[in-house]
Amino acid sequence: MSKDQEAVNQLFELLESRYAMRVLWALADGHPQTFRLLQDSVGGVTPNTLNTRIKELRAAHLVDHNGTGYRLTPQGTDLVRRLGEVRGFASRWHQRRPTARARA
Repeated sequence: MSKDQEAVNQLFELLESRYAMRVLWALADGHPQTFRLLQDSVGGVTPNTLNTRIKELRAAHLVDHNGTGYRLTPQGTDLVRRLGEVRGFASRWHQRRPTARARA
């Protein structure tokens, strides 16, 4: 396996962790959030699970704490921007699926 493929696999493994993407989306607006506010923003996550996700995202240098709350790092901001492109793709893909047209 190439180093690039290994890096992609590691990133996807992190992002597939429960609530990881929700944490990133919740911080996407650039405003720092306290643990409690982040828990409310993510919704449905237990404190233990959120704490684990934050630790993993911090270890990956995607999230940091700046004294006023958690925020995306520049690398995390870049990732969320790129994932935002997936939203547009997903919307177009969903509209073109045969099952989506059949339901409409």
